Amino acid sequence: MTVYHIEQKAYQIRQSIIKMLLAAGSGHSAGSLGLADIFSALYFRVLKHKPKRPDWPKRDRLLLSNGHVVPVWYATLAEAGYFSKSQLKTLRALDSLLQGHPHRGSVPGIENTSGPLGQGVSVAVGHALALVRQKSNSRVFCITSDGEQQEGQTWEAYLLAVKEKLTNLTFILDRNNIQIDGFTENILPLEPLRAKLAAFGLHVLEVDGHNVKAFIDTCSEADAVREKPVVIIAHTIPGKGVDFMEFDPAWHGKSPTSSQATKALVDLRTLQGRIRAEHE
Repeated sequence: MTVYHIEQKAYQIRQSIIKMLLAAGSGHSAGSLGLADIFSALYFRVLKHKPKRPDWPKRDRLLLSNGHVVPVWYATLAEAGYFSKSQLKTLRALDSLLQGHPHRGSVPGIENTSGPLGQGVSVAVGHALALVRQKSNSRVFCITSDGEQQEGQTWEAYLLAVKEKLTNLTFILDRNNIQIDGFTENILPLEPLRAKLAAFGLHVLEVDGHNVKAFIDTCSEADAVREKPVVIIAHTIPGKGVDFMEFDPAWHGKSPTSSQATKALVDLRTLQGRIRAEHE
């Protein structure tokens, strides 16, 4: 799939996120919208996977540590053909398979259960270690938030990943600079983040998380690293594509009202127009 078509998929995913959150009346808007380009690139170019065979043994594994942004995962899986898009409107509904945090086995393609932040990083290390011991060529990708880097367990997991030389493991760190209480650097500063990660023995790369081509190239670069696990610091804009949500921590854990959703969908169509113009 071309970069342009991957970007168009990201547009469709963002539309689905807004509609899902409106129907649910709750959920996390900013991070979900901000990760749409990355999820689109992963599922439509980077990952080795088969939507019709979700448990295919040779598949790459994608794990989501910051489970509250699961709307972008659900929307991407539906867009990729793992399950019907009609299910998306049941987000967070009573007895729905699409709960507010991912649950392994709920729908095809969900690889891990997550909720408490930070634990997904440890789970990813376990997955990668198991695949190494099985002599599998599959890779593990773990999406993690910047707010999670404030937790000790995350850094303990990094230490183990380096010790075990898990070169099949790539962390994608969503550096959007917000968390539920405000901006990360006001709550508990993370910088110099790259230097800290490198000091723990990880191979660190950085990329604009909204530049699909650059992100795909960075994933290829990560795959070529054979000495240590990789962390890709992906700089993203929370609420990307919706003007009144962008860079606003208030949208970390809030869903749009009906009028706000209408405005958001208009903003997204404007974003789509800009993408189309760039490729003409």
